[in-house]
Amino acid sequence: RMVAAVLAGLSLLSLLTCGYLAWGSRRGGAGEAPGNLLGEEPAGGAPRSQPHIIFILADDQGFRDVGYHGSEIRTPTLDKLAAEGVKLENYYVQPMCTPSRSQLITGKYQIHTGLQHSIIRPTQPNCLPLDNVTLPQKLKEAGYSTHMVGKWHLGFYRRECMPTQRGFDSFFGSLLGSGDYYTHFKCDSPGICGYDLYENNNAAWDHDNGIYSTQMYTQKVQQILASHNPRKPIFLYIAYQAVHSPLQAPGRYFEHYRSINNINRRRYAAMLACLDEAINNVTLALRKYGYYENSIIIYSSDNGGQPMAGGSNWPLRGSKGTYWEGGIRAVGFVHSPLLKNKGSVCKELVHITDWFPTLITLAEGQIDEDIQLDGYDVWETISEGRRSPRVDILHNIDPIYTKAKNGSWAAGYGIWNTAIQSAIRVNHWKLLTGNPGYSDWVPPQAFSNAGPNRWHNERVSWSAGKTVWLFNITADPYERVDLSARHPEVVKQLLRRLSQFNKTAVPVRYPPKDPRSNPKLNGGVWGPWFKEDEKKKKSDKSKGANKQKKIKKKKKAN
Repeated sequence: RMVAAVLAGLSLLSLLTCGYLAWGSRRGGAGEAPGNLLGEEPAGGAPRSQPHIIFILADDQGFRDVGYHGSEIRTPTLDKLAAEGVKLENYYVQPMCTPSRSQLITGKYQIHTGLQHSIIRPTQPNCLPLDNVTLPQKLKEAGYSTHMVGKWHLGFYRRECMPTQRGFDSFFGSLLGSGDYYTHFKCDSPGICGYDLYENNNAAWDHDNGIYSTQMYTQKVQQILASHNPRKPIFLYIAYQAVHSPLQAPGRYFEHYRSINNINRRRYAAMLACLDEAINNVTLALRKYGYYENSIIIYSSDNGGQPMAGGSNWPLRGSKGTYWEGGIRAVGFVHSPLLKNKGSVCKELVHITDWFPTLITLAEGQIDEDIQLDGYDVWETISEGRRSPRVDILHNIDPIYTKAKNGSWAAGYGIWNTAIQSAIRVNHWKLLTGNPGYSDWVPPQAFSNAGPNRWHNERVSWSAGKTVWLFNITADPYERVDLSARHPEVVKQLLRRLSQFNKTAVPVRYPPKDPRSNPKLNGGVWGPWFKEDEKKKKSDKSKGANKQKKIKKKKKAN
């Protein structure tokens, strides 16, 4: 009986393994590599203690837009990876692209990098400040090979701002926040247009074959994995362009979504289906080339979805670009054979800044004592189910965005000017001030019609002049009951916490646009335009001119 039981167990294990591989070997996948994709570990690929780290960042994926959150869009890869890993169900990011990416790569809040306001625009002479140590730099110090594929969006006006100068051994992707998925062109404004696909520090004209970016990026990831030695640790940062607008997808991904009448939602669904398949192919490549057993795969969206562009955050309130939960509560999970509590759900507080110290610690790297981080090491929280060391999150303080006309120091009890857009979470409590942004709840029915329709949206008409909101997010995750009038003492405590954070803020970096950024002046390509040499030459010329003036004055005096 005992032998029979063992044999039965082995048989079941074999079936499960085959089932997973069969599930993963769909025909003609997004970026699928030729050859054996059966997920077999090659001989001699004994893992080192340092794990391979694969960080996958989706763009504008809504909270509801994953199968395991009840979406009508099929995401079998994400569902399976999450089910076998740890789902992060109290996980926060920032409401827009640049802020989330900067906090991931530095482990610091926006107020500590100067990127508190909006995003980095293509024409701005701005980038992630060069005095900030980055995640890939620290992983390189620990012996990792570091590679980035996808969207950068952390500035490029100087060569020193480029990904390869910020810690990545290689870079293949786009520098801007969005662009055409096939042509890789982007217009920032009429007449200000250029090409945006790079390989390391140069425009990747040779790769411009009209390939859809999700598939093209996946093929690049497969090439990197095929050429790297799996005995040596690798950090792969895959920042997909999908599912950010413009809404474009290869035709065959529309097959299952013809019944969706809303054209934006249908296109969005096709884009997400392609992304899901691409991640399947990345996972298969990790298995094929011998990385999987010693790998940690982290999946995250960079912010909430945009309903007008097909995304859904239901049942959360608000959307991308807002500090309501729909803008900042994200889809996220960790999948790894190294997890202790596989198949679990983590409801502890986790923020995107936490990946910096968590991954460096896992990589056996060193975090300098003089680096003032806002992130925490949360690996034991995720892997073992322990309590999170994090008890609060500063969602942001934006001193430039003061559109709340009725905001005042009086409304903030003399502690805080409530005209300022800010948001903070402390334990169960969340406080918002100023104008938090678009505040509707957008249910699935809103996507039932052919065109954009807000008829089904739920709205709350606040009393005129309101600039402070308080919610118990644990009891009320959908932000339906404002408690600011009922708990003024809690409001004051959180306002004081905001004030304390604000004392540590650095000045905002949001310069005006520079006409030299026009791609027409740079061979039709978006890329670095600010040259230190030119600045030095100008200063040298001005110094020379001043010397000549002084000489002339002396001659006249004589």
